[in-house]
Amino acid sequence: MKKIFMSSLAALVCGVSLNAAIYANVNGEDVADEDIQMLLRSMPGAKYDALPADVKQKVLEQAIERKLLTAEAIKGGIDKDKDYQEALKKIKKDLALEVWMKKVFESMKADEKEVKEFYEKNADKFVQPATVKARHILLKTEQEAKDVIKELAAFSGDKLVEKFTEFATTKSTGPSGKNGGDLGWFAAEQMVKPFSDAAFALKGKEYTKTPVQTQYGYHIILVEDKKDGEKVGFDVVKAQIENNLKMEKFRVHVSNKAEALRKGAKIKLK
Repeated sequence: MKKIFMSSLAALVCGVSLNAAIYANVNGEDVADEDIQMLLRSMPGAKYDALPADVKQKVLEQAIERKLLTAEAIKGGIDKDKDYQEALKKIKKDLALEVWMKKVFESMKADEKEVKEFYEKNADKFVQPATVKARHILLKTEQEAKDVIKELAAFSGDKLVEKFTEFATTKSTGPSGKNGGDLGWFAAEQMVKPFSDAAFALKGKEYTKTPVQTQYGYHIILVEDKKDGEKVGFDVVKAQIENNLKMEKFRVHVSNKAEALRKGAKIKLK
C-alpha cells in the first residue's frame, strides 16, 4: 500500500510543472516537459537534460510521433469508441485519487523546529564518510606487481603520480588502465575490503609498497588525496528532511484514512 501511494504521488508531482520547457511544436501543439516525462517513465531516474545528445533526439522524435498519432486517433473519432469511453471512466477515477493524494500531501506541514530536532536526533545519518582519491595498477601475478613497485621506488611527489599514471596506462589489466588507473573519489564501503583497508592506510602521494591481493588480482594503489569524514550541514539537508517528514505524515494520514473507511464499508471478498 505504501509503495502504491508513494509512487503514484511521485509520478503526479513530477509530471506537473508550472514553467514547463517547450521542445517542439507540432501543428500548433507544444511538445513540453510532460510529454518527455511520459516517455522517460521506462527509464527510472533518467533526466532528459542529462541524456546523450543522440538519445535526447530519439526521445524528442518519439514525443513528436505521439503528438501526430494522437491527433490522428482523435481525428478518426476514437473518442466515440466504446472501449475508449470505458477506459476514460477508469482514468477519471484513478486521476481523482492521484489529485486528492497530491493535495493531501501539500497540506502536510513540517516546521523548522521539527526539522531541526530530527537533524539533531539523527546526526549519524548526516555524515559524509571519509574518502580518498586514488589510482591503481592491476596485475595478474604478485611478482609482476613487485617488479612495478621496484620501478616506482625512484619517484616521489608529482613525478611519482606521473610515472604511476604511465605504468597504469601501459601495464594495468584493469578497465581503469586506459584512464591511467584513475578511480576518482570513493568511500571505504565502495571497494572490496582488502583494497579499501590498504588505500585508507596511505597518506597523500603514497603508494602500497607490497601488492594488495583481491579476487581481481594484485593491486598497487596510489592515493593522490584524502578527505576526512564530516557532518553534513543542516542547511544542506534541511529541504530533504522536511520533505521526508511530510511524506511520513502523509503516509500515516492516508493509512489512517483508509483504515477508517474500511470500518464503515461493506467489503465482500470473492
